[in-house]
Amino acid sequence: MGNLHIPVAGVQMDIRIGEREANVDRMASWLQDERTQSAQLVVFPECAVSGYCFDSKAEGMNVAETIPGPSTDRLLAIAKQHGKYLAFGMLEKSGDDLYNSCVLLGPSGIVGVYRKIHLPYLGIDRFTTAGKDPIEVYEIAGMRVGMHICYDASFPEITRVLALRGADLIILPTNWPPGAETFAEFIPNARALENHVYFMSVDRVGEERGFQFIGTSKFCLPTGRAPSFGGTQDECVVGGIVQPHITRNKRLVRVPGKHLIDRFADRRPAHYGLLTEPHPLVRDESDSNP
Repeated sequence: MGNLHIPVAGVQMDIRIGEREANVDRMASWLQDERTQSAQLVVFPECAVSGYCFDSKAEGMNVAETIPGPSTDRLLAIAKQHGKYLAFGMLEKSGDDLYNSCVLLGPSGIVGVYRKIHLPYLGIDRFTTAGKDPIEVYEIAGMRVGMHICYDASFPEITRVLALRGADLIILPTNWPPGAETFAEFIPNARALENHVYFMSVDRVGEERGFQFIGTSKFCLPTGRAPSFGGTQDECVVGGIVQPHITRNKRLVRVPGKHLIDRFADRRPAHYGLLTEPHPLVRDESDSNP
C-alpha cells in the first residue's frame, strides 16, 4: 500500500429546498473552486440535492428520485469530467418507500448508496423509511470510506461497525439544526479518536422553513484533533489529507514497554450484550416516523 496521502474536501453550502437542478449546479460550481481542486473525494451535505424541511411524505416524494436517476446521472458526468469521487445526500424513492440517502460515485459509476438508519422526528425524516441494508465500507482512491448521515452519529455503534469493517475515513453528511451546537463541536472529534479514523462532518448553512442550519463542518484526524473546520453561517470548504497507513495501525505505542493502547484489541464484546437488546419503545426497523 505504501504511505499514501489522499486529499479530501467537504463543501459546507446553502441548499434550496425542492430545487434539484439549482442545487446540482451549485455543487458543480464548487468543484471549480481552487479549494476542491486537489481533492480526490469531495463530500456535500445531507439532502444536498433535494433540501430537507418537507412537511409531508408526498412533498418529499415529489422531489425524490431513483438511484440511478437524473441527478445521479448529472453528478456522475461531473465526477468523470473532474476525475473525482463525490458523496452527497438526496431523497431516494424506491417503490412506495422514501429514503434519506447518501450516494458515493466516481468516474466509473456509482460506488455505493447508504440509506439513513436512525431517523429523528425532524424535517423529511418524519416520513422516511429506515435503511435496512448491511453497513458497508467502500474502497476508493486507495482508502476505505464509510458513510452515515446526521443523526446516525448520535449512535456510536454505527461508527464502530464502520471502523471494524476497515474504514479509514468516515463521512457524515448532515443538516444540523439549532440545538445541535454541542454535538457539532464534540462528537466528530470523539468518533475519530475512539476509532482511530479520519472523520469528516459536512453540514449545510442557510435558512429553510424556519430552521437556521448551523454549519460547523469539520475534518478530524485520528487523534481527535480538528485542523480544518467551518463557521456557523458562511459557505466554505473543509478537508485535509487521509493517510491510510495511520488508521490501519490501531496498536498505538505511547511509551515502549510501558504504555500501549489498542481500542480494537482491548474491547470486551462479551460484556456488551445489553447494547443489542431493544428498548421497549423501539419501533420495527421497517417503520418510518409516525
